[in-house]
Amino acid sequence: MQLELSTPALLFSAITLLMLAYTNRFLAMASLIRGLNERYRENPEDVLLLEQLKNLRRRVNMIKNMQIFGVLSFLLCVICMFLIYQEIKTAANIVFMLSMIALLVSLLISLIEINLSTKALNIELGGMEKSFKASKGPLDFIFKEPNKSSNS
Repeated sequence: MQLELSTPALLFSAITLLMLAYTNRFLAMASLIRGLNERYRENPEDVLLLEQLKNLRRRVNMIKNMQIFGVLSFLLCVICMFLIYQEIKTAANIVFMLSMIALLVSLLISLIEINLSTKALNIELGGMEKSFKASKGPLDFIFKEPNKSSNS
């Protein structure tokens, strides 16, 4: 395959959008952590908080790694373009391959982080469900079984 200057340039927009998505995840998580901090100050014995904090610490590290590999991929694309411009074809091909591998690693970490995010939401939903069932409050109808005998 003949590597042209436009080939690594195509990745610029994709990597930029990916980095924007990663930054948005980070900002949403920062907001969530601040909210959990407030919850902890109100109720330090909340068991769900400990599970959430473990999950969030792992996710923060994953987002950091996603961003590192995304930036590395972007940097390698720029180096690849420079090598193509200098007509150093073999090195350009190797650097482009490394750029694609860095992007792949970033995406794989992102996939794992999405899975952890879903687990965190399930922990939160489980806690809310227990609270609603225990309170028998105005939302009790959500958890009640439908009465089959009244339809007859």
